[in-house]
Amino acid sequence: MKKLFTSESVAEGHPDKLCDQISDAILDECLKQDTNSRVAVECFITTDYLLIGGEVSTKAKVDYEKVARWVLDHVGYHDSKTGIDAKTCQIDIRIHEQSNDIAIGVDRQDQVLGAGDQGIMFGYANRDTETYMPYAIQIAHDLVHLASKLRKNGTFTAAMPDMKSQVTMDYTNKANPRIETILMSIQHQADYDKEAFNHFVKTNIMDVIAKRHNQNTDFEVLINPTGNFVIGGPNSDTGLTGRKIIVDTYGGYSRHGGGAFSGKDATKVDRSGAYMCRYVAKNLVAAGLASEIEIQVSYAIGIAKPVSIFVETFGTENVDPKVIVKAINETFDFSVQGIIDHLSLTQPVFFRTSKYGHFGKNEFAWEKLDKVDTLRKYLK
Repeated sequence: MKKLFTSESVAEGHPDKLCDQISDAILDECLKQDTNSRVAVECFITTDYLLIGGEVSTKAKVDYEKVARWVLDHVGYHDSKTGIDAKTCQIDIRIHEQSNDIAIGVDRQDQVLGAGDQGIMFGYANRDTETYMPYAIQIAHDLVHLASKLRKNGTFTAAMPDMKSQVTMDYTNKANPRIETILMSIQHQADYDKEAFNHFVKTNIMDVIAKRHNQNTDFEVLINPTGNFVIGGPNSDTGLTGRKIIVDTYGGYSRHGGGAFSGKDATKVDRSGAYMCRYVAKNLVAAGLASEIEIQVSYAIGIAKPVSIFVETFGTENVDPKVIVKAINETFDFSVQGIIDHLSLTQPVFFRTSKYGHFGKNEFAWEKLDKVDTLRKYLK
């Protein structure tokens, strides 16, 4: 019996991802002017309508509507036929200051930064890919990323912004995983040439990404399985910030704490704690302490350090698990301030995280392998 595992991704034109991008673009605008901004912004989008709501405490002067319209235009929603009109859609703003009950726990009188909420977070890394991400989610991201890039540069002429991908990997031989199936649903123009469109997708997107990962190209292909995908974007489906949390992380290959990332500043440990767990797991795997690692942390609102830290190596450890826990405790600072300082999370980098996954991109501080040499000492 085959052992199959599947992950999905969505392009920047997907309604949920539009909301994530707008939320994070607003966060970045706040941080550009005030690095101490406290932001928790969420969006809802539907046909020619966008609602922006949440809590913001900042010295920054941000034109929320202008930011939102820029994101919609940047993605490619230029008229109602494509899903929403960036220039004319109705936008409602419902933003107020952060609750004092939360603020007193975060900005404590003892000058120690507390967690902005309770919760559990997970981080994961394995040796499937060069990015230390599982195959299925990394390939799924790469597919829609390339398709969107080709759409924007005019090469993929019939494509429109709303896209999804789904990748099924065959892990029957875990030492040599293979692609079983690739599914892509891509919004297209009404008068498109279906045969040419499908050929382009297989040849210029699917095969290119498969070869990039040294994978087979004889997989099963599914392209727009309903047969038609003209009506897309917010015109066909509502969007919400934080609804694609599995796409944002590990594609279901690792557990998830349940908290969304986008629109939240780094005092919200849903985001910063998950970033730190990924950073630690990736460095541990790269250092050779295990081939696969999942880390869980938990926090209490107003408390600076985790309530608990849990490590799972799935039997792939190369040292006693107690040594791995010791290495984590001696090498990494999981306090809220420690995470923010080490990962530079007061910088406006979050818009770039809001599409094609928060992990596996070497440009981010939580993806750096700067603790590998230190951790290798624990192998002795």
